Order: sequence, then structure tokens, then C-alpha cells
Amino acid sequence: MNFFRNLFFIGANDRKVYVFLIIVALLGIGGAFLLDQQQMTTKMTTADSTSIVQTPSFRTANGTKVSYQQLDGRTVERFPFDPNTADSAQLARLGFAPWQIRNIYKYRSKGGVYRHAEDFSRLYGMTVEQYQSLEPYIRISGDYRPATAITGGRIAYDNYDRDTLLYPIKLHPGEHIVLNTADTTALKKVPGIGSGWARMIVAYGKKLGGYVAVEQLREIEGFPEDALAYFIVSNPHPERMNLNELTLSQLRQHPYLNYYQARAIIDYRRLKGNIQSLDQLSLLNDFPPYVIERLKPYVMF
Repeated sequence: MNFFRNLFFIGANDRKVYVFLIIVALLGIGGAFLLDQQQMTTKMTTADSTSIVQTPSFRTANGTKVSYQQLDGRTVERFPFDPNTADSAQLARLGFAPWQIRNIYKYRSKGGVYRHAEDFSRLYGMTVEQYQSLEPYIRISGDYRPATAITGGRIAYDNYDRDTLLYPIKLHPGEHIVLNTADTTALKKVPGIGSGWARMIVAYGKKLGGYVAVEQLREIEGFPEDALAYFIVSNPHPERMNLNELTLSQLRQHPYLNYYQARAIIDYRRLKGNIQSLDQLSLLNDFPPYVIERLKPYVMF
């Protein structure tokens, strides 16, 4: 008797495990039953819904015919509209989904214009059936027609007023700009020179103290070579820096002096006194002949 009792005896810990497994099994059976019930319920598909679509129509007070249909509890109307100006409420009434309305607004915000009814068919997500039902109601305002429609397919350039500030008239070959006196407006007349290059030319000229040769433009990284022919330098009067008075920091601000050269000038003044000529600096390793030559217009003693 004790043998059978020991055989079927279950400890307290084992009982907890078995109870947990029984609960899990019951939950699994219940979930499977509920899932089976849901699968037995048939939902109405799009194809089924089209079979109950109603498409009555009526005329408004001004005689405009308006048609509508009821689909999935929504009333979808059909009425004349301009896709360039229709607001979100009108587009929703026409049956467009919120994401389609956002795409229309995004297209228009970027400058897009529907010039013909066919242009509207390219709307992302537009189906053939949806477009065919909308096409008879699309009305494109005359303001959005191509400008060439006014001139019979050609653009009239007579009496054309050009904004020369935003779009300056470019120089012709053989014409020139005086480099050391031109501002950004004048510089933009040079072919290949826009606002960015014009600002860089003026900024580099200020760092130098003024241009003394057109070739100095080559020192601007990436400068367009073809533009050089349109510049000339006339009567240059560059600003000069006094090598005996400027500090290390001030000397380094000039494009033609690096840190080591500025340091060499300071050390020379400290050890040997004021500099009287660039020839004195030519004895230093940091001042090879080409550095001395390009410094000449910009220094004084």
C-alpha cells in the first residue's frame, strides 16, 4: 500500500508546476476557440461594397449637377473643382484619402501646377477608375495655362523688363571689370561669376589690402580660369603693413605670411632692430625669392 502511495505522491513544488501547465493549456484552448470564431465572421470586401454603391444625383440652385455615392458610411461627392486651388475639405468630399490630400498639398507647395486634367492623373495612388470618375469635373483655371498660349506657342520677348539686380546682364568678350574697385554687383556681370564667387573676390581683396594683379585671383581655390580674361587692374593702391610695428597676430592675418614667417620677422626685430628693407629678410630660410617678390607691394618700414 505504501508502495502505491509513494508512486503517486507529488511534492508541493511539483504541484505548482502542474497547476501552471494546466492553466497555460486552458488559455491556449480558449484562444484557439476565439480565433476560430473570428475566422467564421466574413468581412465585406471592396468588391462586395461596390455592389451596394448608390450613385444618385441632384442639381443645385444654380443648375450645377452634383452626384454623390455612399461607400463604407462615407458620402463621396462629385462636383466641379480645380486641383490647383481645392482645399482639404473639398478634396475629402471628393473621396481622396488623407495621404493623397497631403501629396497634393506637398506637390503644390513645391511650385507644382496642374496645367491639364491629364496632369492630375499622375497623383500617386490615383486609380484609373477614380480618375475616370473625376475627369468630367476637373476645371483648370485660365491663370494656370502655359504662358505660350498667349503668344500662340512662342514667348514674346518684346518690352521684356529684366531684373538686372538678380539676373545681371553678362559682359561680352573684350569687355572688362576693374578688379580693385569693383563691388559684388559689378563682379556678377562677369560670365561664370555668381554671388558666391563675387563675395569671395571681395573678401580676398580685403585680406590682401587690394589687388595689384589679375593673377592673384588664381590664389582663390577653384577659381574659374575662363573668368580671368574679363578683369583688369588699373592704378593699384594697396594698403601696406608696417613690418616694424605689427604684432605677431596682426602679421599672420595677411595671406602672404604664415606663422613661421611672422615669427621670423618678430625675432629679427628683437635681435637686430628694425627692418629697413626686404633684402634683410631674404637672408632667412623662411623668405625665398618668390615670397619677397609678392610681399613688395604690401609692406612698408
